[in-house]
Amino acid sequence: MELQKGFEDRLSHLGFQLVQVEWAGHVRRPVIRLRVEHEPPDQPVSLDDCASVSRHMETWLDREEGLPDSYVLEVSSPGLERPLTRSRDFQRFRGRRVAVKGREELVGRSVHLEGELLGVVRGADGAEKVLLRLNGGDEVEVSRANIEGARLIHDWKIR
Repeated sequence: MELQKGFEDRLSHLGFQLVQVEWAGHVRRPVIRLRVEHEPPDQPVSLDDCASVSRHMETWLDREEGLPDSYVLEVSSPGLERPLTRSRDFQRFRGRRVAVKGREELVGRSVHLEGELLGVVRGADGAEKVLLRLNGGDEVEVSRANIEGARLIHDWKIR
């Protein structure tokens, strides 16, 4: 079974969704980072939630073939500047400020774009496009296939 699917299935049974999985470290000692949220995402992920998810995942990972014995598992909430990885993330966070990084220059402007997230649509070719209102006011469509990463931008103003 593919590990990502295994994470998703096991998290679902625990009442969580996988937001993102990242692999880092070395092949002999990989670091597996899971960002999770409740399903439905109506409450924040606590430290106790992360510990519980970690215990369940470690029990399963310890039995998985092909994974070194000395892996590191890190479980966390998506955070304030959470990554947007799924179509539903781009719909759910409409109206919020986002940063988008492209695999190459996006819409003839830059590899990095910032602006207000207007949502996601399917083009005539069936491909998903993220709608953004850039800081200057221009509205653009960015192909999801060209997006390497996207995240929310939190307003850190002290009130």
